[in-house]
Amino acid sequence: MLRRLPVVALLLLMIGLKVNAQQPDTLPQIVDPELVAVMNAKTPKEYTIAGIKVAGTKYRDESLLLSISGLTVGEKIVLPGGDNISKAILNLWKQNLFSDIQIFFTKLEDDTRLYLEIQVVERPSLSSYSFKGVRKSEQEDLDKKTGLVKGRVITENMKRNAVMNIEKYYVEKGFRGATVQIVEKNDPAFVNTQQLIFNVTKGNKVRINNVNFFGNEKVSTAKLKKKMKGTKETSRLTLYPEKDSSSYGEVKRESFSEYAKDYGYLSPTKTLSYLDPWFRFKLFSSAKYNETKYNEDKEKVVEYYNSVGYRDAGIVKDTLYYNPKGNLNIDIKVDEGRQYYFGDITWKGNTKYSDSVLSLMLGIKKGDIYNLETLNKKLRMSQEGGDISGYYMDDGYLFFSVDPVETRVYNDTIDFEIRMREGPQATIKNINIAGNDKTKEYVIRRELRTIPGEKFSRTDLIRSNREIANLGYFNQEKIDINPVPNPDDGTVDINYKVEEKSNDQLELSAGWGGNIGLTGTLGVTFNNFSIRNIFNRETWDPLPTGDGQKLSLRVQSNGRQFRSYNFSFTEPWLGGKRRNSFTVSFYSTRFANAYNPYTGYYDRKAGDTSFLRTLGVSIALGKQLRWPDDYFTLVYSLNLTQYKLQNYPNLFPGLNNTTAHNISLKLALNRSSIDQPIYPRSGSNFLMSVQATPPYSLIDPSRVNSKNPYELPEFHKWRFTGEWYVPIGRPMGADRSKQFVFKAAAKYGFMGRYNSKLDYSPFERFQLGDAGLTNNFGLLGYDIIAHRGYPVYDNSDPTVNPDKSSASQFFTIFNKYTMELRYPFSTNPNSTIYGLAFFEAANGWYDYKDYNPFRLRRSAGLGMRFFLPMFGLLGFDYGIGFDRMTPGGRLRDAAKFTFMLGFEPE
Repeated sequence: MLRRLPVVALLLLMIGLKVNAQQPDTLPQIVDPELVAVMNAKTPKEYTIAGIKVAGTKYRDESLLLSISGLTVGEKIVLPGGDNISKAILNLWKQNLFSDIQIFFTKLEDDTRLYLEIQVVERPSLSSYSFKGVRKSEQEDLDKKTGLVKGRVITENMKRNAVMNIEKYYVEKGFRGATVQIVEKNDPAFVNTQQLIFNVTKGNKVRINNVNFFGNEKVSTAKLKKKMKGTKETSRLTLYPEKDSSSYGEVKRESFSEYAKDYGYLSPTKTLSYLDPWFRFKLFSSAKYNETKYNEDKEKVVEYYNSVGYRDAGIVKDTLYYNPKGNLNIDIKVDEGRQYYFGDITWKGNTKYSDSVLSLMLGIKKGDIYNLETLNKKLRMSQEGGDISGYYMDDGYLFFSVDPVETRVYNDTIDFEIRMREGPQATIKNINIAGNDKTKEYVIRRELRTIPGEKFSRTDLIRSNREIANLGYFNQEKIDINPVPNPDDGTVDINYKVEEKSNDQLELSAGWGGNIGLTGTLGVTFNNFSIRNIFNRETWDPLPTGDGQKLSLRVQSNGRQFRSYNFSFTEPWLGGKRRNSFTVSFYSTRFANAYNPYTGYYDRKAGDTSFLRTLGVSIALGKQLRWPDDYFTLVYSLNLTQYKLQNYPNLFPGLNNTTAHNISLKLALNRSSIDQPIYPRSGSNFLMSVQATPPYSLIDPSRVNSKNPYELPEFHKWRFTGEWYVPIGRPMGADRSKQFVFKAAAKYGFMGRYNSKLDYSPFERFQLGDAGLTNNFGLLGYDIIAHRGYPVYDNSDPTVNPDKSSASQFFTIFNKYTMELRYPFSTNPNSTIYGLAFFEAANGWYDYKDYNPFRLRRSAGLGMRFFLPMFGLLGFDYGIGFDRMTPGGRLRDAAKFTFMLGFEPE
């Protein structure tokens, strides 16, 4: 006899509950009189759950399911009318583990003891998924877009979201008719698992054929299309009138096509840009339709109208329709309205500045074209500075507020009243710093421009952010500055939050080169070193850190041919009270001329008798200046270098066997206002320096005729470097950190001599070419100047191909100009990556008589930069030297791939 009564059916019939579980098409036949009585009872009655059984589960724990359901043996339930059973079903359904849930009455004892059975149908898990009808590169994108995870239970919501995200992905790519069908297959390799196969039919890509504007009488169609950067027409060689033809006197609008025919062209779209100044080129564009970008572009069209005075302008209607080829046409009807102008601007609530001074700061005059965006920028928080609120906040008025109110609109003129609330001046009370787990707090605090007791200043906040970023110890993107005003006492607390990043560097390589011997490099740089804790073992990690000092050690060996030792230490705040830097460095290198061309090996004995050795020490003291502003730094350095050449071949007479002692004093004036060191987005960097030795030949004229006039080298060397960084916008949809940056740079170097009877010093010259890496002649103290697209060269004539000879002499004069367009792919402090396109022009000369600043070697190309905290800056460039190209030659013959390590020397 069947004694099971589906409770789901009972509840649906008697209390109207609806659940999202599958229900049986027919109910079991009820033959037990006791259960029939329960179902047909008119008066609710209390029952006790005597037992619960779980059926249908194979892979889930029964006790866990009972716990989730909320039903327990001994629990009192009321039927009909109670909600215990319905809640149990909903609790189980929320887990997304089952495709069907039913609860049955299986037995009734003593008229009050009820037995239940929970029957479930388990959902399968996802074992794998795949996409058909898509490219391999698209599969990688879809993996991320769908959010599918193997091993998770397959639900309808999971499948629906995956399909929706796939369709959205292709709609954004221009496939508006893309469809997705899912095929579910049981996976025989795993129990209760399924494979999902997404069959994607992309259809034809919908391209924008034409964008047509109607109703625009005052603003040209070309200008409106220019604002729709995300909604471009199909690429073609097209000319558009830059302005309405009616603006050009006798040239009428209807004569446009006739004008083109007069030049022998069938239509205006086949004319060329040089025919008339009221045409411009449109050559390449992305024509795919993206609804999100289209809506953004419509807003930009309205914003542009507002910016030129049409504050009432709007888009009345837009129509999208397909042409016979399946491409999209867009018709946009605009209502321009009237063009407005600024009228009288009055001020209210100002006590610090007079009306005339505020009007001068604002820079908007009566009769200027109305632009609300410009007005707001002039009043509030402009990134370019110079806004009214900035003047107030730089003088402590943290509680300052301003509100422009239209007081009168007449004809085409709008009068404004600028209502201001100056409030009291705020004084800085507390400075709180958090997040510096490794760096000592005083290292950060000494960089801040916000000092307790002084008046609040917005400029000081911006400058403090820059100084913290330029330390290099913290993630520049995560520096958070939060002023917390205290209106009750007129003070403000400033909370600084930083995030430490690793910035120590390790250089390690090793090898064995046959007869050369051991080769390798070991270098470490600690950029946040602490010398005071050098004897405190508890602070070593792996060396003591946190005091902001810099320690660098490097050992390099190329077997018997070359070895180098370098050491440097920098204390940026000597004495701890002012930004006076102290640097000491020592270096020793030895290059052996040990190669035997007959045997092809390096000869140990030859290396002992023919070599070039340098030994040097440098001491530098830097001081931050307060005039003209505190971006200036003055650095004095004393340099002592010994050059020892023994049977070493070079092109300078008398230098094959000599020992020279170079003693020089260098004075460098630097002004740097860049916002951050790794990837500067704004600011500039200027460096002027002069390096000079004593004028030995003037003190002792007999040195001119000595056997070795270079025993005490004499020279004076002048350098100038100027760099500018300008942000120029970002791609559509990119965040603010993904911004193009334009860099322009100029470098000059000139070497002089005290006595015309002596040649220029063979030491301390300028080496040009390649990626800025030195060769063996660079051991003579040369300044290394990179020139991408060219090997190292020693000829001033650009028509002479530097590939035909090996450079062995170097210049006493050089000029270099660089332009770069940079774009960051990642600004993560653990892996800053950016790409660049560059154009360079440079050259060097030996004598001022030959100096021609307009005769330069030119190059252009592309490059990538990778900044990894452990290894520093790595760079790869592919440049084409235009002056290396020969008539009839191939372009790749003039190309050169270069690798750089570290920042380019200034």
